[in-house]
Amino acid sequence: MAVPMIYPVILSGGSGSRLWPLSRRSYPKQFLALNGPLTLFQATAARVRGEGYAPLTVVASDEHRFLAGEQLQALEMTPRRLVIEPLARNTALAVAVALLDIAEEAPEGLALVLPSDHVIQKLPDFQAAVAAAARQAAAGHLMTFGITPDRPETGYGYIERGAALDGEAFAVARFTEKPDQATAQQFLASGRYAWNSGMFLLPVRQTLAAFAEHAPAVLAAAKATLAAATRDLDFLRLDKAALEAAPAVSFDVAIMEKVAGAGVVPCEIGWSDIGAWDALWQLGEQDAAGNVLLGDAVAEGARNCYLRAESRLVTAIGVEDLVVVETDTAVLVAPTAQAQRVKELVERLKREGRSEANEHARVLRPWGFYRSISIGKRWQVKHISVKPGASLSLQMHRHRAEHWVVVSGMARTTCGEEVRLVQENESVYIPAGEKHRLENPGKVPLDLIEVQTGSYLGEDDIVRFSDNYGRVG
Repeated sequence: MAVPMIYPVILSGGSGSRLWPLSRRSYPKQFLALNGPLTLFQATAARVRGEGYAPLTVVASDEHRFLAGEQLQALEMTPRRLVIEPLARNTALAVAVALLDIAEEAPEGLALVLPSDHVIQKLPDFQAAVAAAARQAAAGHLMTFGITPDRPETGYGYIERGAALDGEAFAVARFTEKPDQATAQQFLASGRYAWNSGMFLLPVRQTLAAFAEHAPAVLAAAKATLAAATRDLDFLRLDKAALEAAPAVSFDVAIMEKVAGAGVVPCEIGWSDIGAWDALWQLGEQDAAGNVLLGDAVAEGARNCYLRAESRLVTAIGVEDLVVVETDTAVLVAPTAQAQRVKELVERLKREGRSEANEHARVLRPWGFYRSISIGKRWQVKHISVKPGASLSLQMHRHRAEHWVVVSGMARTTCGEEVRLVQENESVYIPAGEKHRLENPGKVPLDLIEVQTGSYLGEDDIVRFSDNYGRVG
């Protein structure tokens, strides 16, 4: 049987809070280079290009749309569709939207649905598993990938395999959610169970039929949000009102646990979902004492520790089984065995209104980035960097004035009716309430120091009149 074209779908809506303080809501783990030169998102995209694969479909959150686009551009990859979710409704809705969109082009095609934040170290074995799953998906089976377990893990769901479909694929006997330790040990000993990887290879037509049978409300919401979707630059923005009516349910629960004829390909592909810092310790290059040292990190008499320094020297003496992660605004210290509890800590920081729960000091924008250097009660100092040819919106602040000093490159500034070029070591003053814009007309990055003064310095004190990135409001 000929195998149809495979349409990769990358789901990239997660926040990765278990890897705080490196992963934060504004810059989650899938967009970080945690295990090599590529980010997790880029590595996922790179492994599904080439012969047999159609261009990517990406489903991402509104906040991360420019991150996704820029990281694909760095790989010289152009997605067939970059779908923006203004509201997250779990994976069933995202998969249904992607399948409906692909069905317009290839109703008999296959969709390879992948989370954006997994590590796969054995690429040839992954491609072999995809080929095995594709043969069964072409015959109408909804396929998933089961990771051969090497320990009684309680943090993953499990898949019990049933009768053989061929030499490499099996029918799914049942799915089991995260078991207790004793049950996980029994699963491991039986040899019939695999970890549920959350990756799927789906025949488009049959999977949409399964949605119609088992999750009609999800399918209806997916159709409604697509019908009302709008174009936003290179993105397809789903309709928020239709999303609000959608059930928030995972694809596993909505479809895979209910559909008849689901199949699984057991595989050993060097897989990890990097669910917590201990996973990165296991994946990392350990020294003779079992330590993983990244950045400017020094260990003396330490054993089995993960030390990661992002902006300054980190040292450890005589400690064991610790995770220490340093960033420019926060430091995490935790026993490796309690790494899963980081999510609880992040939730507490959110309840307490701590900006460190969500933001780094360096905040990315489609035009470049800004970094807060120092802040007081009525003043703030920022470093602003604008990409060549990029510009900030034409905007106004009600409660603060700004003073820009160019330190590198050249700026074109608009202040009221005045437009002028500002060179290095020159400055411009923007009074509160004045329309203004900052542009980089050059071919090198523009860097400047911004000094803000006023009664309120929040990022929400902004009125946009026009914007190259569709953010008017």
